[in-house]
Amino acid sequence: MVSTKFIDQLSTKYKINFDNPKLLEEAFTHSSYANEHPEAGIRDYEKLEFLGDAVLELAISAYLYRNFSELNEGELTRMRSNIVDTEGFAEFAQKFGFPEQINLGHGEEKAGARARKTLLEDVFEAFNGALFLDQGMDAVKHFLSLTVFPLIDAGKFDASRDYKTDLQELLQQDGPVKIEYTVLQEEQTPSRFTVQLAVNDQVLSQGQGHNKKAAEQEAAKAALTKLN
Repeated sequence: MVSTKFIDQLSTKYKINFDNPKLLEEAFTHSSYANEHPEAGIRDYEKLEFLGDAVLELAISAYLYRNFSELNEGELTRMRSNIVDTEGFAEFAQKFGFPEQINLGHGEEKAGARARKTLLEDVFEAFNGALFLDQGMDAVKHFLSLTVFPLIDAGKFDASRDYKTDLQELLQQDGPVKIEYTVLQEEQTPSRFTVQLAVNDQVLSQGQGHNKKAAEQEAAKAALTKLN
């Protein structure tokens, strides 16, 4: 269960006090825990994650539009993609102490799910979905202004970071090559895509993301790391 210490931290550090504590608990509850503890009456975070994904994309898009007017549409899209990818959201969740608050079933706990980046991404999105339902978009923007927006302003998310383009340029230095991204798996709840990257029909890497584009970027990033 979400600790009193964490709730106090939300209040003192971020000025967040949930009117409906059940939403906060739900945001940190994995389906494995909800299934093992039906008596607790807590739903898992999946619907909140769905909502939080959209809330974060809108809030971050609006911030980039207002504060990076010198960037064109393509550059804004790339910067937003870098911010909302699995790596970025998982890093935010880790930094703000979210992993320790997640309610996990015994099997998932033993499997090391608490450190799984895709799970941390889900929880970060779910938390912001819960915050939106409890207090509205202004509260989400306030939280982001204390956590995510300063990192954007500091240049952590370079608009030029497009792993697919970088990979294509690297591979095609000596001429055309066949680069193919294939969806291996698509999960509906929560939304999760697994994409395989093949170069000249040879499998090079895989990537996961909450949509196809994000998964492709992760696969390209993994390929670049492997090649370099």
